[in-house]
Amino acid sequence: MKKSFLITTIALFFLCLPSQSQDLTTKESDIAEKIAQAYGINGFDNIQELQFTFNARIGEKVISRGWLWLPKENKVTYLVNSETNQPLSYCRENIAAESESIKEIDSWFINDQYWLLFPFHLVWDEGIKIEVEEEKVNLPIGSGITTKVSVIYPDEGGYTPGDIYELYLDDNNIILEWIYRQGGSETPTRITTWDDNRQFGPIIISENHLGPDNNFRVWFSDVEVKLSGFGD
Repeated sequence: MKKSFLITTIALFFLCLPSQSQDLTTKESDIAEKIAQAYGINGFDNIQELQFTFNARIGEKVISRGWLWLPKENKVTYLVNSETNQPLSYCRENIAAESESIKEIDSWFINDQYWLLFPFHLVWDEGIKIEVEEEKVNLPIGSGITTKVSVIYPDEGGYTPGDIYELYLDDNNIILEWIYRQGGSETPTRITTWDDNRQFGPIIISENHLGPDNNFRVWFSDVEVKLSGFGD
């Protein structure tokens, strides 16, 4: 698979939203649920359409990708196709039978949606391991001490097996910052903030993620949520 400019990818290639992993202990499951609930997962089933633009900057390079996702149908529309300048739609349940170009676009969607809705993947994704630090730790970028939770993906399967995400939470289980370790690397792949939390319908989205040297940034724009039963 082409990695090109992918910032990070989901470790498990989901076709439908999976149920919570049964591998978690009660304590681990509890913190996963609390984080997801803090971002509004209980209302996600009411979402009919979710539109957003993923923006990323590394140094001088900037990309923007617009998406329209219908979660109930698992249908994705890539809003700006660089080859035709026209929207391109596909169903994720049939992705294995799609062309390589569609599969590459889908890998972009997985990456971008993962940044957007990461807290929900703590209960959506199967096979993950969650570890909670007993003692408070220092924030990796900002000042202060906080709770650290590590999310560890399986060593096999998906686009980037073995990924680790270290979350730094406030007292309300909202992510303040995170460290991403691709493939479990000892050296952090990305360290960013989780800023500008905004309510969109029933869910909360962190619209801005900034690296410690201001050389890296991910942000979201044009976010719109359409709920089931409204505007049909």
